[in-house]
Formats: sequence, structure tokens, C-alpha cells
Amino acid sequence: MLGRLGKRVMRPGGFGPSQRMIEELGIGADDDVVEMWPGLGRTTALALAGNPRSYVGIERGEAEAARARAALTGPRQECLVAPVHRTGLADNSASVLYGEALLTLEPAARKAEIVAEAGRLLRPDGRYAIHELLLTPDGLAESAKSEIQATLTKVLRVGARPLTRTEWHRLLDEGGFTVHTEETCPLLLLDPRTVISDEGVAGTAGILARSLAHPQVLPRLARIWRTFHRYRDQLGAITLVARRSTADSC
Repeated sequence: MLGRLGKRVMRPGGFGPSQRMIEELGIGADDDVVEMWPGLGRTTALALAGNPRSYVGIERGEAEAARARAALTGPRQECLVAPVHRTGLADNSASVLYGEALLTLEPAARKAEIVAEAGRLLRPDGRYAIHELLLTPDGLAESAKSEIQATLTKVLRVGARPLTRTEWHRLLDEGGFTVHTEETCPLLLLDPRTVISDEGVAGTAGILARSLAHPQVLPRLARIWRTFHRYRDQLGAITLVARRSTADSC
């Protein structure tokens, strides 16, 4: 729905963490980059600005891949349609791999499969980054986690399974990665100041105009905003940048 309204940045922490994540990855001319679910290509453009040797996006469907391809700028750049847990790309074919707002939507077993696929694709010491929805505090009760996940899934109409900081770290650790950079922040997806910063004044005005033109949209947006506000102390965003262990045998 947000994409149809014209929102271009749909990351839990807004565009700022995405920018810092790409800076931390340090993409350069010797890198082969894989991006899982590039979406509308905002982060893709940041990665391509580093002039990597190659870039491959992996999308869930042809319509999504077609949108992502609009962000591509040169040779040895492509966007393929494949499951992110079974991409079909060659072992050790990437030096950098990242995904945003992806693992949150998957159940535990599939999360592990996706991280394992990242480990298979990355060369030893390759860099892996994620930007996902965070549950806080770290010791949040299981009953509270279940309530939040069920409410988010109902309101967002997609499966939403965020993890705590320790759980996100454990997921990467068990996948053969060592986290070396972490950033956390509040959930800023619908924060008005963040929307204006991410989309610009004209882009924000366009989103509002399209929302007003479709009466069924505003009540749904209001429900999402109220849910985010209700759980404002339990929801945030986390960005992790890790390296694949040289001893990993994935």
C-alpha cells in the first residue's frame, strides 16, 4: 500500500541507517555485490555509487524485479527473480551482500535459511548487512513478543516476526558471521519528520494527496500509525554489519 501511495523508503529506521550501512560496507571497484529484495532501488543507488565490479539483485517476482532494474546504471548489473533462500548463484560469488526489511517477514526456519544462503554466496571475510525491525527491551517476555507479532501481522497484512537485539545477533552468529557494527534507533517508518526527510516535501505532499484520493487508505494508515505508537517502547530498528568467518565452511 505504501509503495502504491508513492513512498520510496520503506525501511524500519528510515533512509539514514541505510546510508550508514552502505558506508560501513565500504563498497568499491573490487566488490561483487548481491542485494536481497532491492525494492524501489533507493539503497541500490547508494551501493552502485561505489562502482562495484558487479551487482545482482534478487527479487520475489517479475514486477518487483522490473522496478528494481530501473535503478541499474551500467554493465554487469542485473536483477533476477529467485527465492532469497535459494538464489541459484554460485558459491563464493559475492564479496558484499545485504538485505533490508526482509528477515523480519520470515519465520525462524526461513530466516536461518536466508542467512545460510548469504554465507554460501559470500567469500571468506565477505561483508553481510541487515536492516530489520527490532523488539525491545532485550528481555521482553515471550507473551509480549507473541502479542506484538500477532498485532503487526494483522494490521500490516503481512507476516511480521521481529527479533530482539540478542536474537538478531544470535541468528548471524549461528550462520557463521561475526558482527562488527551495530546501530539501533526508534521505529521511524511513519514518523512525519522522517517521511519528509526521506521523501522530500514534494514526495510527502504526493503521498498525502494520493491518500486523500482513496478514502479507504486513511483509516488503514491510521491503524498502522496507532499500532506503531502503541508499541513505541517495544519496537525499533536495528542495522548490523558482519563479516563471514574465514573458518566458516558454509
